[in-house]
This record gives sequence, C-alpha cells and structure tokens, in this order.
Amino acid sequence: MTGDGPGSPGGAFRGRRRSIRPGETELIQLGTVAPGQALPALVTPAVAGVDLRAWASASRSRVEDLLHRHGALLFKGFGIATVEQFEGFVDAACGPLLDYRHRVTRRTQLGGRVYSSTDHPPSLDLGLHNETSYTRPWPMRIAFFCVQAAPEGGETPLADSRRVLERIPESVRTRFADRKLLYLRNSGDSVELSWQETFQTDSREDVERQCRESGMDCEWRADGRLRTRQVCHAVARHPATGEIVWFNQAHLFHSSCYTPGLLERMYADAAPEDLPYNVYFGDGAAISAEELRLVRRAYDEETRVFAWEEGDVLLLDNMLVAHGRRPYRGPRRIAVAMAQPRSDPGA
Repeated sequence: MTGDGPGSPGGAFRGRRRSIRPGETELIQLGTVAPGQALPALVTPAVAGVDLRAWASASRSRVEDLLHRHGALLFKGFGIATVEQFEGFVDAACGPLLDYRHRVTRRTQLGGRVYSSTDHPPSLDLGLHNETSYTRPWPMRIAFFCVQAAPEGGETPLADSRRVLERIPESVRTRFADRKLLYLRNSGDSVELSWQETFQTDSREDVERQCRESGMDCEWRADGRLRTRQVCHAVARHPATGEIVWFNQAHLFHSSCYTPGLLERMYADAAPEDLPYNVYFGDGAAISAEELRLVRRAYDEETRVFAWEEGDVLLLDNMLVAHGRRPYRGPRRIAVAMAQPRSDPGA
C-alpha cells in the first residue's frame, strides 16, 4: 500500500491530530496489505487522531486475540515517528521489554530496550527464523519500527510457522521433533561473536550463570574462547492456541549454510565441533544437508513480503510467525523490541 491520497493511510493523517479516548468508538480497522495476502494483517486507524499507545493499553486483550488469529499485525498511519513512541507502544501492547541476550547477530542499542534490527551488511539475505528459537528463553512478542525505509529492497519477509511445519515432509519433521537439536557455538571466532557480545557481560561467572539458567553447557577453551552446547526443541506447542509450530534455527546454524567457499578457505582442517557454529540432532548425530534443504524449501514456499513505509510498526507472535531480512541498497533503519519471555516448548 503506497501513496498519500485521501484514501491512503499516509494522506489521511497529515492534519492536526486530536485526542481520541479508547472506547469512544471503533478506533481501528483491519485489512490486507495486498489482495489475497493474509500475512501480515493490516491495521489502520478508523478515525483520525488515534493514539496507538493509548489504544493498545486499553485494548491489550484484543491485541493478543488478533495476534493469535493472524500471527502478524502491520500498524500503518498512526503517526509513530520516534523510537520512544515505538517503545511506548510495545510496552503498552505487550508488557515490559526484554534485553537482547544470547545474541547471534550484532545490534546497536538505540535507547532503552530498543535495538537496531541487525547490523549485518546490507548485501546479506538473512533467512527466515523465529527470534532466539535456538535457546531458552525466547520472546513471545517481537516488534519492528520503520524509522527509514530503504530505497531498494530491505523488506522483512514473513512465514507462518504452522504452515512451514505442514510443508516439511512428515518423516523429516517427526525425526526432528523426536530427536531434538544440539546447537554448538565457539564464541570469539572471526565469524562468531565474542562471548562478551553474545552474553552482554565481561564476567565469566555471569556467563556461567546465564548458561545454567538456560540449560546450556559451557566450556572455556585454552585460547580464551567459549564453547557452548545446548539441546533444544525442534517443534513447540503455542501456549495460547495449542498449535504445534516449527520452531528452531537448524537451517541457519548448520554447516551447509556457510557462505560458499568459507569452509574451504578458513576451516578446511577444522573438526566439525571447532566450527564457529553448527547444529546436530540432540544425540549428536549429523543432520544431512538434504534434510535442511527441505526445511529451507518449506520456508521459501510460505514466504510473504510487504513494502516498508516510514512510521510502520510490525508486531509478531514470535512462535506463530518467522521473519527475515532481504538485501537492500541505500540507507535503512529498522528498530526492534521484544517482550514476554517464555522457556517451555510445551510439545
């Protein structure tokens, strides 16, 4: 949806905004971002001057219901212009924001508990995933705010995690669900983040505490690096809807996803357990590249894309919907915030 005509979200709200009290009338309306595209559901003001934070605070149960039904909500035309306004909305809609720990990507803290979506180079295509599904706990809610849309590319693709599960061949999804997954990381490698950045601390004791709380084994290497191992779920049951979802990042941690030539160039003589990151079945057995190819195909078949516009806010149920990032050119600024921690996969 683009443009600033009278019927578009951008054009309808350029005038002076008046205060509308929550409950005064129906303040929002639901639609689609494109004909026949259900993901994400589009939420726009039904009247001028809606205060999105106030509406969310008064309608939190409705926000939850809409997320359980649609998985992803794109709020457009509400006049969100600053990171502080975005943070206030997420807090009102979802509760206290979370720190970003157990990191696998570099991010910049923009203020409070709001971060850049990722600091990876713009040329990289970041695969679809459910945030922090490689460990415990994870956020049930993740929100994005478009501060500046890229002039070319930079979309945030989405996929319904229930439908991804359905598209994966039954033999594969059963094997993953039954055997679970073992994630291995060697922090401090030139590819992998340092353990200080991953755990957001300079204290080894704090790292060990965080690992114990997450059910993660840790081992300090002679060269000062940190090796962690954690057995986690491959599928999970949503606590509110009861639905089983595909919920892991095996397709992003597996050695088959390294940049072509990187293994031969930098790790030709390395044992599998010495790679910066890798994933196995929970019993330590190897996962085949073919199995991961089928998983990636399922994501590709369920991918849905929309175009960012400045001021847009995207709110996801992190278990029901996966997200990624398309490559882009030019400046792009997307902020992210997370809320509602959960650690029980329930499946």
